[in-house]
Amino acid sequence: MGTNQLDAELVKRVQNGDKIAFDILVQKYQQKVVNLISRFVSDQAECYDIAQETFIKAYRAIGNFRGDSQFYTWLYRIAANTAKNYLASRARKSPAYSVDVEDAEHYEGESGLKEYANPENLLLTDEIKKTIFRAIEALPEDLKSAITLRELEGLSYEEIAEVMDCPIGTVRSRIFRARDAIDKELRPLLE
Repeated sequence: MGTNQLDAELVKRVQNGDKIAFDILVQKYQQKVVNLISRFVSDQAECYDIAQETFIKAYRAIGNFRGDSQFYTWLYRIAANTAKNYLASRARKSPAYSVDVEDAEHYEGESGLKEYANPENLLLTDEIKKTIFRAIEALPEDLKSAITLRELEGLSYEEIAEVMDCPIGTVRSRIFRARDAIDKELRPLLE
C-alpha cells in the first residue's frame, strides 16, 4: 500500500472516530510540519506550538477533507496558513524583547561548511547563505511561500499550486520572480 493510499485509509478511519489513526498521521507528518513552519518562524519553541495548533485545526476540519488532494498537501496548506496567521498577529504586537548586537550571531546557529578549511571560503559561504536568507525574507509573502515550498520543502509545482490555492502558472511565475530577486542580491557577491 502506497503512502497516499495509507493516508487515505487513515483519514477515513479518523472520520469514523478512530483517534489512534490521527495519532499515526501526527507522528508521520509532525517533523515535516515543524520544518515547514520553521521556514516562516525562527523560534523553535514557537514552531512546535504552531505545529500543534496546525494539527488541532486539521483534526477539527478532517471531517470536511474530501480527498481531492493528498492529505499532506492539505495539511501543509493548514500549516502554512497557521504560520502566516501567527506572523500577522505577531506583527500587530510590539516586540517583547530586544537582542544585543553581540548576541545576534548566536541566533543563526553555528553552521559553517566544515569541509572548507579556508577561512575565506567559510566567510564567503556564510555571506552567501545570509544574503539568500535576507533576500527570501525581503520577498513579498506570496513569493516567499512559493520559493520556500519549492526549494526548502521540495514540493512539486502541482503540490505548491494546491497548497497556495492558485494556478500552476502563477506558481511558476512566483518562483521565477523569487529566484530572480535572490539572484540580483547574490550577483555582487559572486562577481
